[in-house]
Amino acid sequence: MIEIKPVKNIDAAVSIPGSKSFTHRILIASALSDGLCSIANMLESEDTLLTLSTLKQMGVKTGKDKEKLIIHGTGGALKSPGKEIHLGNSGTSMRLMAAVAALGDGASVLTGTERMKQRPIGDLLEGLEQMGISAKSLNNNGCPPIEIKGKNIKGGTVNLKCAVSSQYLSAVLLIAPYTMQGLEINVIQGPVSRPYIDMTIDIMNKFGINVKRQGYEKFQVQGKQVYKSGNYTVEPDASNAGYFWAAAAVTGGRVKVRDISAGSSQGDLNLLKCFENMGCQVAREKDGITLSGRPLKAIDVDMADIPDMVPTLGVVAAFAKGTTIIRNVAHLKAKECDRLSAVAAELSKMGIDAKCTDDELIIKGGNPNGAEIETYDDHRIAMCFAVAGLKVPGVYIKNEECVNKSFPSFWNVFEQLYL
Repeated sequence: MIEIKPVKNIDAAVSIPGSKSFTHRILIASALSDGLCSIANMLESEDTLLTLSTLKQMGVKTGKDKEKLIIHGTGGALKSPGKEIHLGNSGTSMRLMAAVAALGDGASVLTGTERMKQRPIGDLLEGLEQMGISAKSLNNNGCPPIEIKGKNIKGGTVNLKCAVSSQYLSAVLLIAPYTMQGLEINVIQGPVSRPYIDMTIDIMNKFGINVKRQGYEKFQVQGKQVYKSGNYTVEPDASNAGYFWAAAAVTGGRVKVRDISAGSSQGDLNLLKCFENMGCQVAREKDGITLSGRPLKAIDVDMADIPDMVPTLGVVAAFAKGTTIIRNVAHLKAKECDRLSAVAAELSKMGIDAKCTDDELIIKGGNPNGAEIETYDDHRIAMCFAVAGLKVPGVYIKNEECVNKSFPSFWNVFEQLYL
């Protein structure tokens, strides 16, 4: 357990590691490429290393060149590892690698923690089955552990449900170039978290794959293609930048996150618009983005597309005047924990009137008090409630090591707010 000390007059500039979402996708595209790829600024966290480890178990060779990771592309010819693959509680790894496993030369079994075994993946398995892939939940409950049997994927047309996660669509898109007939995907529910789909297509384009699309409803990818090898750089993580902008928002200070671009395809940058609507000032500069805190007012906002930022906004809303309503976020219940219930419970411990419905989080701002924060082994709960401790004395974060899932250096960067 770690105590967060309040701080006055924050005026800091911080650097954030590479994007977790980009790292997962670049690792996969590089592994499936036609040659040697170098990856600069990749995030080395529990989740991304699980994806990398799985790729290695599927026959992908890697190396190091100074600070860069070198991946030897396989052209899409992967091996099945012959043993169960454990993916912890990394939902991204589980969903994306479920599709990638279909490129193996046999059966792959993917499993994870007890929480992972409660997280739904049935809609993706159904989509893979439509592509001619044998994909099943071994407990017949639509959750991991799952078994995937692939090789020579036919493709064709898939009607895909994406109301629970956009990663189902990203997973299918990533392997679409390696189908025999190409792939047409019709999204028949959702999708939620739409910016992550844009991010997947952005990566595919950078690796030389063209994706035709009609909004977020229909996607077409030609078959018998291959990702192009080359040198790739992972941009800083907008999701993790959000905690530092939130720090400025709740304290009335000023924080710059270096090297992050307003032109990024990372949807979590839209958190900045929420902060602006709450009264903060944002400067989008060539070398980074700076947020300056101001007196905060409540907002009413639809966050279906940026669900990972809901806990962060929820904590900031506790310091705002009025009642903030965060809408259309039912999919947060299927994350590392039930994040709607978790945020409401921990804010309530701090004396804040906070409650959740099936798809909303409602927070009446006030004067939070200190509390011991249960993190539910969820990295985002730990990091967002650390922000509250910058303003309120007596905030303790339990199991602070859970940040290793996405941001192992978080506490070191956080310390820079005190300088």
